[in-house]
Amino acid sequence: MTSRSEHDVVIIGGGHNGLTTAGYLSRAGLKTLVLERRGIVGGAAVTEEFYPGFRNSVCSYVVGLLHPNVVRDLELAAHGLDIIERTGTTLLPLPEGGAMFIPPSIEGTEREVQRFSPRDAERYRAFQDEIRSAADIIRDTLLETPPNLGGGFGDLLSLLKMGNRFRKLSTSRQESFVKLMTMSIGDYLNEWFECDPLKGHLAWDSIVGNMVSPYHPGSAYVLIHHVFGETNGKKGVWGHARGGMGAITQAMARSAEAKGAEIRVNSPVREVIVEKGVARGVVLEDGTVIRARAVAANVGPKLLYLKMMDPSSLDSEFIRQIESWRCRSGTFRMNVALSELPSFDGLDNIDNSVEPLNGGIHICSSLDYLERAYDDAKRGGWSEEPLVSMIIPSLCDDSLAPAGQHVASLFCQHFNPQLAGGRTWDEVKEGVADHVIATVNRYAPNFKSSILGRQVLSPLDLEREFGLVGGDIFHGALHLDQLWALRPAAGYAQYRGPLRNLYMCGSGTHPGGGVTGVPGHNAAREIIKDFRKRRLAA
Repeated sequence: MTSRSEHDVVIIGGGHNGLTTAGYLSRAGLKTLVLERRGIVGGAAVTEEFYPGFRNSVCSYVVGLLHPNVVRDLELAAHGLDIIERTGTTLLPLPEGGAMFIPPSIEGTEREVQRFSPRDAERYRAFQDEIRSAADIIRDTLLETPPNLGGGFGDLLSLLKMGNRFRKLSTSRQESFVKLMTMSIGDYLNEWFECDPLKGHLAWDSIVGNMVSPYHPGSAYVLIHHVFGETNGKKGVWGHARGGMGAITQAMARSAEAKGAEIRVNSPVREVIVEKGVARGVVLEDGTVIRARAVAANVGPKLLYLKMMDPSSLDSEFIRQIESWRCRSGTFRMNVALSELPSFDGLDNIDNSVEPLNGGIHICSSLDYLERAYDDAKRGGWSEEPLVSMIIPSLCDDSLAPAGQHVASLFCQHFNPQLAGGRTWDEVKEGVADHVIATVNRYAPNFKSSILGRQVLSPLDLEREFGLVGGDIFHGALHLDQLWALRPAAGYAQYRGPLRNLYMCGSGTHPGGGVTGVPGHNAAREIIKDFRKRRLAA
């Protein structure tokens, strides 16, 4: 079956960046069509019932990086988005018993760290100042189109602008920024602190979706990537979308449709139509042909260029670059339905035992723990002592579970997408899920018995169900050679593909992954500019 449907822009993928792109394009008066493979829009930012009566965010699970301009411009609050700020204490269970409790405030953290290391407590405020300063620098670049290496005068001006920003920093700030961009998180934290639990807690953000050793050069940057956001106008604050992460993408879809965008689900794209070096539309898996003046891809670079395009239409050197694009986040994701809250050791010694459960619960007690977890996985398997981050969103959103019961999200590292010994993830994932549950149960002995049902997503499931090649939640590792002007390849950092009328609007572009909406925002700006200046091939 074939049909011809003329559109200004057809967007491949209805994840949050595709919907963001559609929202901006439709506001600019462009006739926009979004094609989503699954039966629901949202990509990896969706809320679904996974056990009777229990709903949760399936993949992405907390809000903290969604850009305020996107929230404002797309009028997401008016379309139903409500973000609840996370005010609880972070709980770090310790292998020898007890726990470290990290409250949201610097003053509270200083008091807690004092129990473990007076020296570290004295240094903590200066450390946070350094991190926030670096995050401010990154934040200022988010909505800017990176320069293309080897480009023209405009690209040179962009480089000079960035250099001028850096020049205005004090020498000490310049030094700290360079260190955070190049050092390993392990070496960086060892320069600051001596307390193992504190270093384990702070290192967690650097290995979220980042399957590397904590001593991998450049891993400190991923910490900054997770703190440059803001929630409800407050920098560095994380929260929950009421109704789960799907509330974000549902609001985005309503916003785009209100301005005239069309969204089709159950519409998987098979290939991009290329005629004489120009992208002219797409072909769906059922053979339907949809033609458009431009194509914008909200899928990862490897999926787009190696699976959806005829390699003869692409330059061989460009193909080599994409083949070398690293996609391996080492993520294993679980949602569990609970009959009761988990009882972690040490909670009976504090006034409000629920408060730590309303923040994050991190099983990553030291840099050595992180390194052992990576060493286990890199040999083609998974961590014997996995890294686990748990949140219980039903504590602040009672729409997710029946009264008196709860849902928990478990985000786990490190789990190699490539297993040794000829094994497949379909064969081992349930046993691995049992292993993760047993790990949590060592710290909360009632956890296993409280589980009513569970949803398990291996790296293979993340690729097969959500198009995340290698199970990579960021569409490509956030390493120095895959950032900014090199994301996804030198010469193609400005959201334009290697063919005329082809654009990229997903997390494989600057500034990378996370539910930010920024790649979609920036790509839409470039698309609108090209339409207005009549730069598209006729």
